[in-house]
Formats: sequence, C-alpha cells, structure tokens
Amino acid sequence: MRLLMLATGPFAVPTFRELYNTHHMVLALVTSPQRPQPGKPPAPSSPLREIAYQHGTPIFEPEDINSPEAQARLLSYQADLLVVCDYGQILSAETLATARFGGINLHASLLPKYRGAAPINWAIYHGERQTGVSVIHMTPRVDAGPCVAQAVTDIGPEETAPELEKRLAEMGAWLVRRVLDSFEAGRLEALPQDPAKATRAPRLKKTDGLIDWSRPAEAIRNQVRAMEPWPRTYTFWRREKGPPLRLIFGPVDVVATEAQAEPGTVIQAEADRLVIAAGQGAVAPRCIQPSGKRMMSIDEFLRGYKVRPGDRFGPE
Repeated sequence: MRLLMLATGPFAVPTFRELYNTHHMVLALVTSPQRPQPGKPPAPSSPLREIAYQHGTPIFEPEDINSPEAQARLLSYQADLLVVCDYGQILSAETLATARFGGINLHASLLPKYRGAAPINWAIYHGERQTGVSVIHMTPRVDAGPCVAQAVTDIGPEETAPELEKRLAEMGAWLVRRVLDSFEAGRLEALPQDPAKATRAPRLKKTDGLIDWSRPAEAIRNQVRAMEPWPRTYTFWRREKGPPLRLIFGPVDVVATEAQAEPGTVIQAEADRLVIAAGQGAVAPRCIQPSGKRMMSIDEFLRGYKVRPGDRFGPE
C-alpha cells in the first residue's frame, strides 16, 4: 500500500521507523512546521525528520492540514492510507478522504477510555492498573472512530509517564504493522466504540501539577508519576518568614500514619525523613527541588531549609 505518515511528536517515532520494515511504500512524512524562536538558534531536527532524511522521504509541513492547498497536496500523493500518530491537528472528513481508505490513528489508551491529548498521564493519575494502545479507523470526531486493534499492558507501580510512553510507543509500532497486514489482506474488523464508556484526557495545564493535600497519599504518589516531565508535581511551603516557597516533588513514598493532622501538615522533619499528612495516610518525598534550585535529596534539603513539624504545605 501507498502510505502517508502524519506525525509530529516522539510517540510516533517507533511507528514511523517500523513502516520502513514493511513492504509498503512511505510516500511522505506530513509533520508540523518548525517555528524559529526569536533570538534563539534554530531547533535541532526532530527524530521523525531524521528518519525521513535517512530514507530520502519527502517532508510536507502544512500550517493547516485542512486547508484546500494542503488537501490538494495530499491528493497528489495518491495514497491508499493515512497513518496518523501524535500529529497535533484534527483531520476533517475532506482531509481523510484524500486517501483511498481514509486514515488510521494510533492512540495511547484502551479506547474509549482517555480520549484526548494526554491519555498516558491521566491513566497514571487516576491509578489505572492497566492501559494499552488502540488503532482506530479515523472519523472527524477526535479518537472516536471504530477500533480495529488493541494491545493491553500492566502499568508498573513505580512507572512514570515518560517510561510508560516509551513502552506504549514500541507496542504501538507492532500493532500498526499488524493492522496494515490485516488491512491489505481484507481481514480487518472494526468495532464501534461505546460512547457511554468514553472518558476524557485533556491537554495538561500547569495547575494540574499542584498538589491537593486533601486527596489520599496514594493519589498524590500517582500524580507525581503522572506529571513527569511537565508540569511536574509541586506545592508551596508556607514559611513563617518570607513568601511561600514553591517546591517540586520527585518520587514519593506512601506512609501509614496514626498522627492526627490536617492535610498538608508536616508530621516529621528530621535527618533524611520528611513526612506530610494527606487526606488519607501521608507521603514522604525522596527528593525535592526548591524554586530556582536543583533537585536535592531529602537530607540535603532539610539541612538547607529548616522545615519543622507543624509547618503547612499547600497552594500559594
């Protein structure tokens, strides 16, 4: 089959690379244009672009994939199928129709759960034990097309969003290749998604990293794992002297405690141990990064910052 790869982000790299291990023809890489930042050196070439360069594959960089000009360019390739992954633009019905069989999309969740831009982060945030990848036959509605293949995996208890993303990207490459083989052989089955089971995974905001100390300790631990590498998980130390200090948390441990303390209250602060009350249980961060500083181990942090039992952490 004649394929067009529509991709921009790193999640698509294994899939794009795998296309060259098939007998299918990769006509072009369609990707978001690189925008120079004023006063900054040009951004390095992306891994996707490097793969295209290595294989002599043309690169098409439309500002708006749904513009008449972009659609005319897509039509000129006479593609059989659009392979879409981590692209960043929503394709209209007219754009999907520029390929003979429309498009397939690789998504990092078990659809219909976690439709949207950040499925990996929100799956970890909500404490899911399993997730996976889905390939759908695309419709203009975001992540809503019929599902043609899925693969499931467990989420490790310590696994962060970047770690899980790397594993799912490799799983997805294998799944897309299997779908292409089935597509060509006419063995593809498409199962409609149940809209009643759909959940959202919206794009992350900076405020999604702010800790709500009334939540259970386990939920806060999941938040720390989910909000890597951005926006990170943070709180503010309300010091007796000076303005509140923003603290970014590294990995945290869940601590069982019988101490009666308001959520966000420091229960213990000594040597290499900092324990903070949550809505249920408590958390003990392994490392902390004060605003404007590097990440520090807890013993190093407590030597430089005089946190005491009874101090409060919370919003600014």
